[in-house]
This record gives sequence, C-alpha cells and structure tokens, in this order.
Amino acid sequence: MRLFAAVLPPEDVTAALAAEVAVLRGLPGADRLRWTGRPGWHLTLAFYGEVDDELVPDLSARLERAAHRTAPFELALRGGGQFGRGRALWAGAEGGLPTLRLLADRAEAAWRRAGVETGEYRRYKPHLTLARSRQAFDVRPYVEALSGFTGPTWTVTELALVRSNLPESGVPGEQPRYEAVARSPIGASG
Repeated sequence: MRLFAAVLPPEDVTAALAAEVAVLRGLPGADRLRWTGRPGWHLTLAFYGEVDDELVPDLSARLERAAHRTAPFELALRGGGQFGRGRALWAGAEGGLPTLRLLADRAEAAWRRAGVETGEYRRYKPHLTLARSRQAFDVRPYVEALSGFTGPTWTVTELALVRSNLPESGVPGEQPRYEAVARSPIGASG
C-alpha cells in the first residue's frame, strides 16, 4: 500500500478553500495547471511510500500512540506558496504550527521505529497542495491572490493514516483516490 500520515481538514474548511480555488482557476493560464480535487485535500505529516501489508498494523499502533501524546491544537489554512519554481502551488497554514510540526516529527519517528529506512530528512513545511505543473510555471499571480486568504479555524483532533490509490486508467486529469485506513484521536488517553 502507498501510505502517508495526514491531517484532514473538516468540510467547512475545504468549502472555504474551494471557493478561493474557484477564483484561482479563473486566472489566466490556470488551465495549464493540474488542479487537485477537494476530496483529496490534506496536510501531509509524513510520506511512507509503498508499505508492506504486514507492517501496517505496527505503523498504525505507533501513529495512534503519537496522536495520543499530542494535545489537540488549532489550525487555519492561510495564504499560499510554491515549490519547485511553480511545479506545486499550495495553501499554507497558521495557528498551532509548533504542535503540527511535533506531530509530523512523531509520524516520521513512528515509521523509523517500525524498522523502515525513511531516506533523507526534509524540514517539514505545512502545506495543502492545490495544483501541480510538469514544467516550471509562474504561479506568482496565484500566490499573490492567495495572500489574503484565511480559512476558518478548526481544532485538529485526529491523525489519519491514508492510502493513496494512484490513477490506473491513463485518462488525462484523473486524480489519485485517498482513503483513510486508520484514524487516531489526538490527545486521547492511552
């Protein structure tokens, strides 16, 4: 299974972001970007890649312990930015970012403790990917348009282990499908 740990924003947050993305999609050149679908919007904490089925229960248990040791915290989606010279356009976050980073570190550590090599370490940058491009693309107008965006604040109360089902049909524009295979409450006793 292709897996990652994530925070999944609630419906009111994705609705507000969807309204903002509708404006962005009206900007010149927006048709040259591959826009992500609202059902797949998430803030990745740790990407695990292909995971053997027999490792999933141990990973799930470790993520549950990591979630239990983390206090609930508030987040809001705010502003945006880019990675890779416009290859990825994203919405940022504000609020309990130190706790979000701590949770990301714990999700990464859960994977290492399950005995799997994680590869290179990259500093965690909270983001929700909105669009991608195969080539460098000037997304500055989109980032500028996002600069005034602040979504509703919500309390993060759950960490999700998510399976990524990559498109297999070969149909242009087909999106990956995401399904939560485990959900762990944040700050629960245990």
